[in-house]
Amino acid sequence: MEKLEQRLFLVLLAGVTALFLFLLQPFFAPILWACIIAVLFHPLQVRLERAWGDRPNLIALTVLLACIVLVVVPVLLLLASFAQQGIALYRQIDTGEIQPGQYIDQVRNAFPAVQALLERFSIDMSSVRENVANAAVATSRFVAQNALAVGQGTFGFFLKLGLMLYVAFFLLRDGRRLIEQLVHALPLGDERERMLFQKFAEVTRATVKGNLVVAMVQGALGGLIFWILGIPAALLWGVVMTVLSLIPAIGAGIIWLPAAIYLYAIGDWVSATVLILYGVLIIGLADNILRPILVGRDTKLPDWLVLLSTLGGLTMFGLNGFVVGPLIAVLFIAFWQIFGREFNESHPEHQRSMSDDPSTDEPSADDHGRDLDETRTEDVRS
Repeated sequence: MEKLEQRLFLVLLAGVTALFLFLLQPFFAPILWACIIAVLFHPLQVRLERAWGDRPNLIALTVLLACIVLVVVPVLLLLASFAQQGIALYRQIDTGEIQPGQYIDQVRNAFPAVQALLERFSIDMSSVRENVANAAVATSRFVAQNALAVGQGTFGFFLKLGLMLYVAFFLLRDGRRLIEQLVHALPLGDERERMLFQKFAEVTRATVKGNLVVAMVQGALGGLIFWILGIPAALLWGVVMTVLSLIPAIGAGIIWLPAAIYLYAIGDWVSATVLILYGVLIIGLADNILRPILVGRDTKLPDWLVLLSTLGGLTMFGLNGFVVGPLIAVLFIAFWQIFGREFNESHPEHQRSMSDDPSTDEPSADDHGRDLDETRTEDVRS
């Protein structure tokens, strides 16, 4: 009867937990970013605790205000400007003021050798021109429609933003106590649970500080050079380069390199050369310089696994996937490392190899006798 009650309780516990997670599903993004805020700003919280003492409410509120000033407000202004330029670009393409097909024609006429090379590989430039034009129209329409959707759903957007800040406040104030309660409640072993929470913090910090900050720097540098060279919609292309820089092995070069080729095609050799040098030396090296400083080796993931997990996360979870994907990959590796270590330690072949190893000291007969005496003494006491 006791086993039946225990099993029934565990089934109900799993069901209620699944129902609760399903209930929170619409608020997945605000809760995720609230956790990210709590992890990223934890060092500032620790410094304030050392300076101000035990004032959890005041410290959490101060840290949250710093987050709003340093992160939330600039991101909102950037998104508003991005939406305006996206809508303006779509209207120019829709009215014919900007014709993407003409850019392909100019490049084709300026570099006839490239056209001959592509024709040798049975690549029709006319179809390429049509596909590029259709892709430009579809992309600009997508940006404009989503910008309008965000504008129409302003109430919902700010509701989720307020929920994120509200949850972040309580995570900053009570986060460590909540983690201790989870460590005490979860039946995985305290050491394993602390290691998993540590991995979560490391990957979150590394992904956001590394990927997001480096991507924002590269996008800002790209938008700046576009603005200096007079390329239209510089802010829009800067944001696009930021998003593309989040994806490993792609980066901002997919934007500035075609722009440089177009500048060569129209005869603006100085601007094109400046853009090439700037892209290689400034934008390209920003990743190699900033990422070790901001991240170090926190994630300890191979580049190919970072690429696959990021692309998979973006596919499944949207923009939030650039954090969720690497996080799932690191937790996957952590679980298998724990399993491999503990399974091998308890496996008979591992124990036999350890006993055959001459470096391991065999217990003497006196030690066996002493262990036997202690066992008998314990039995008598029992």
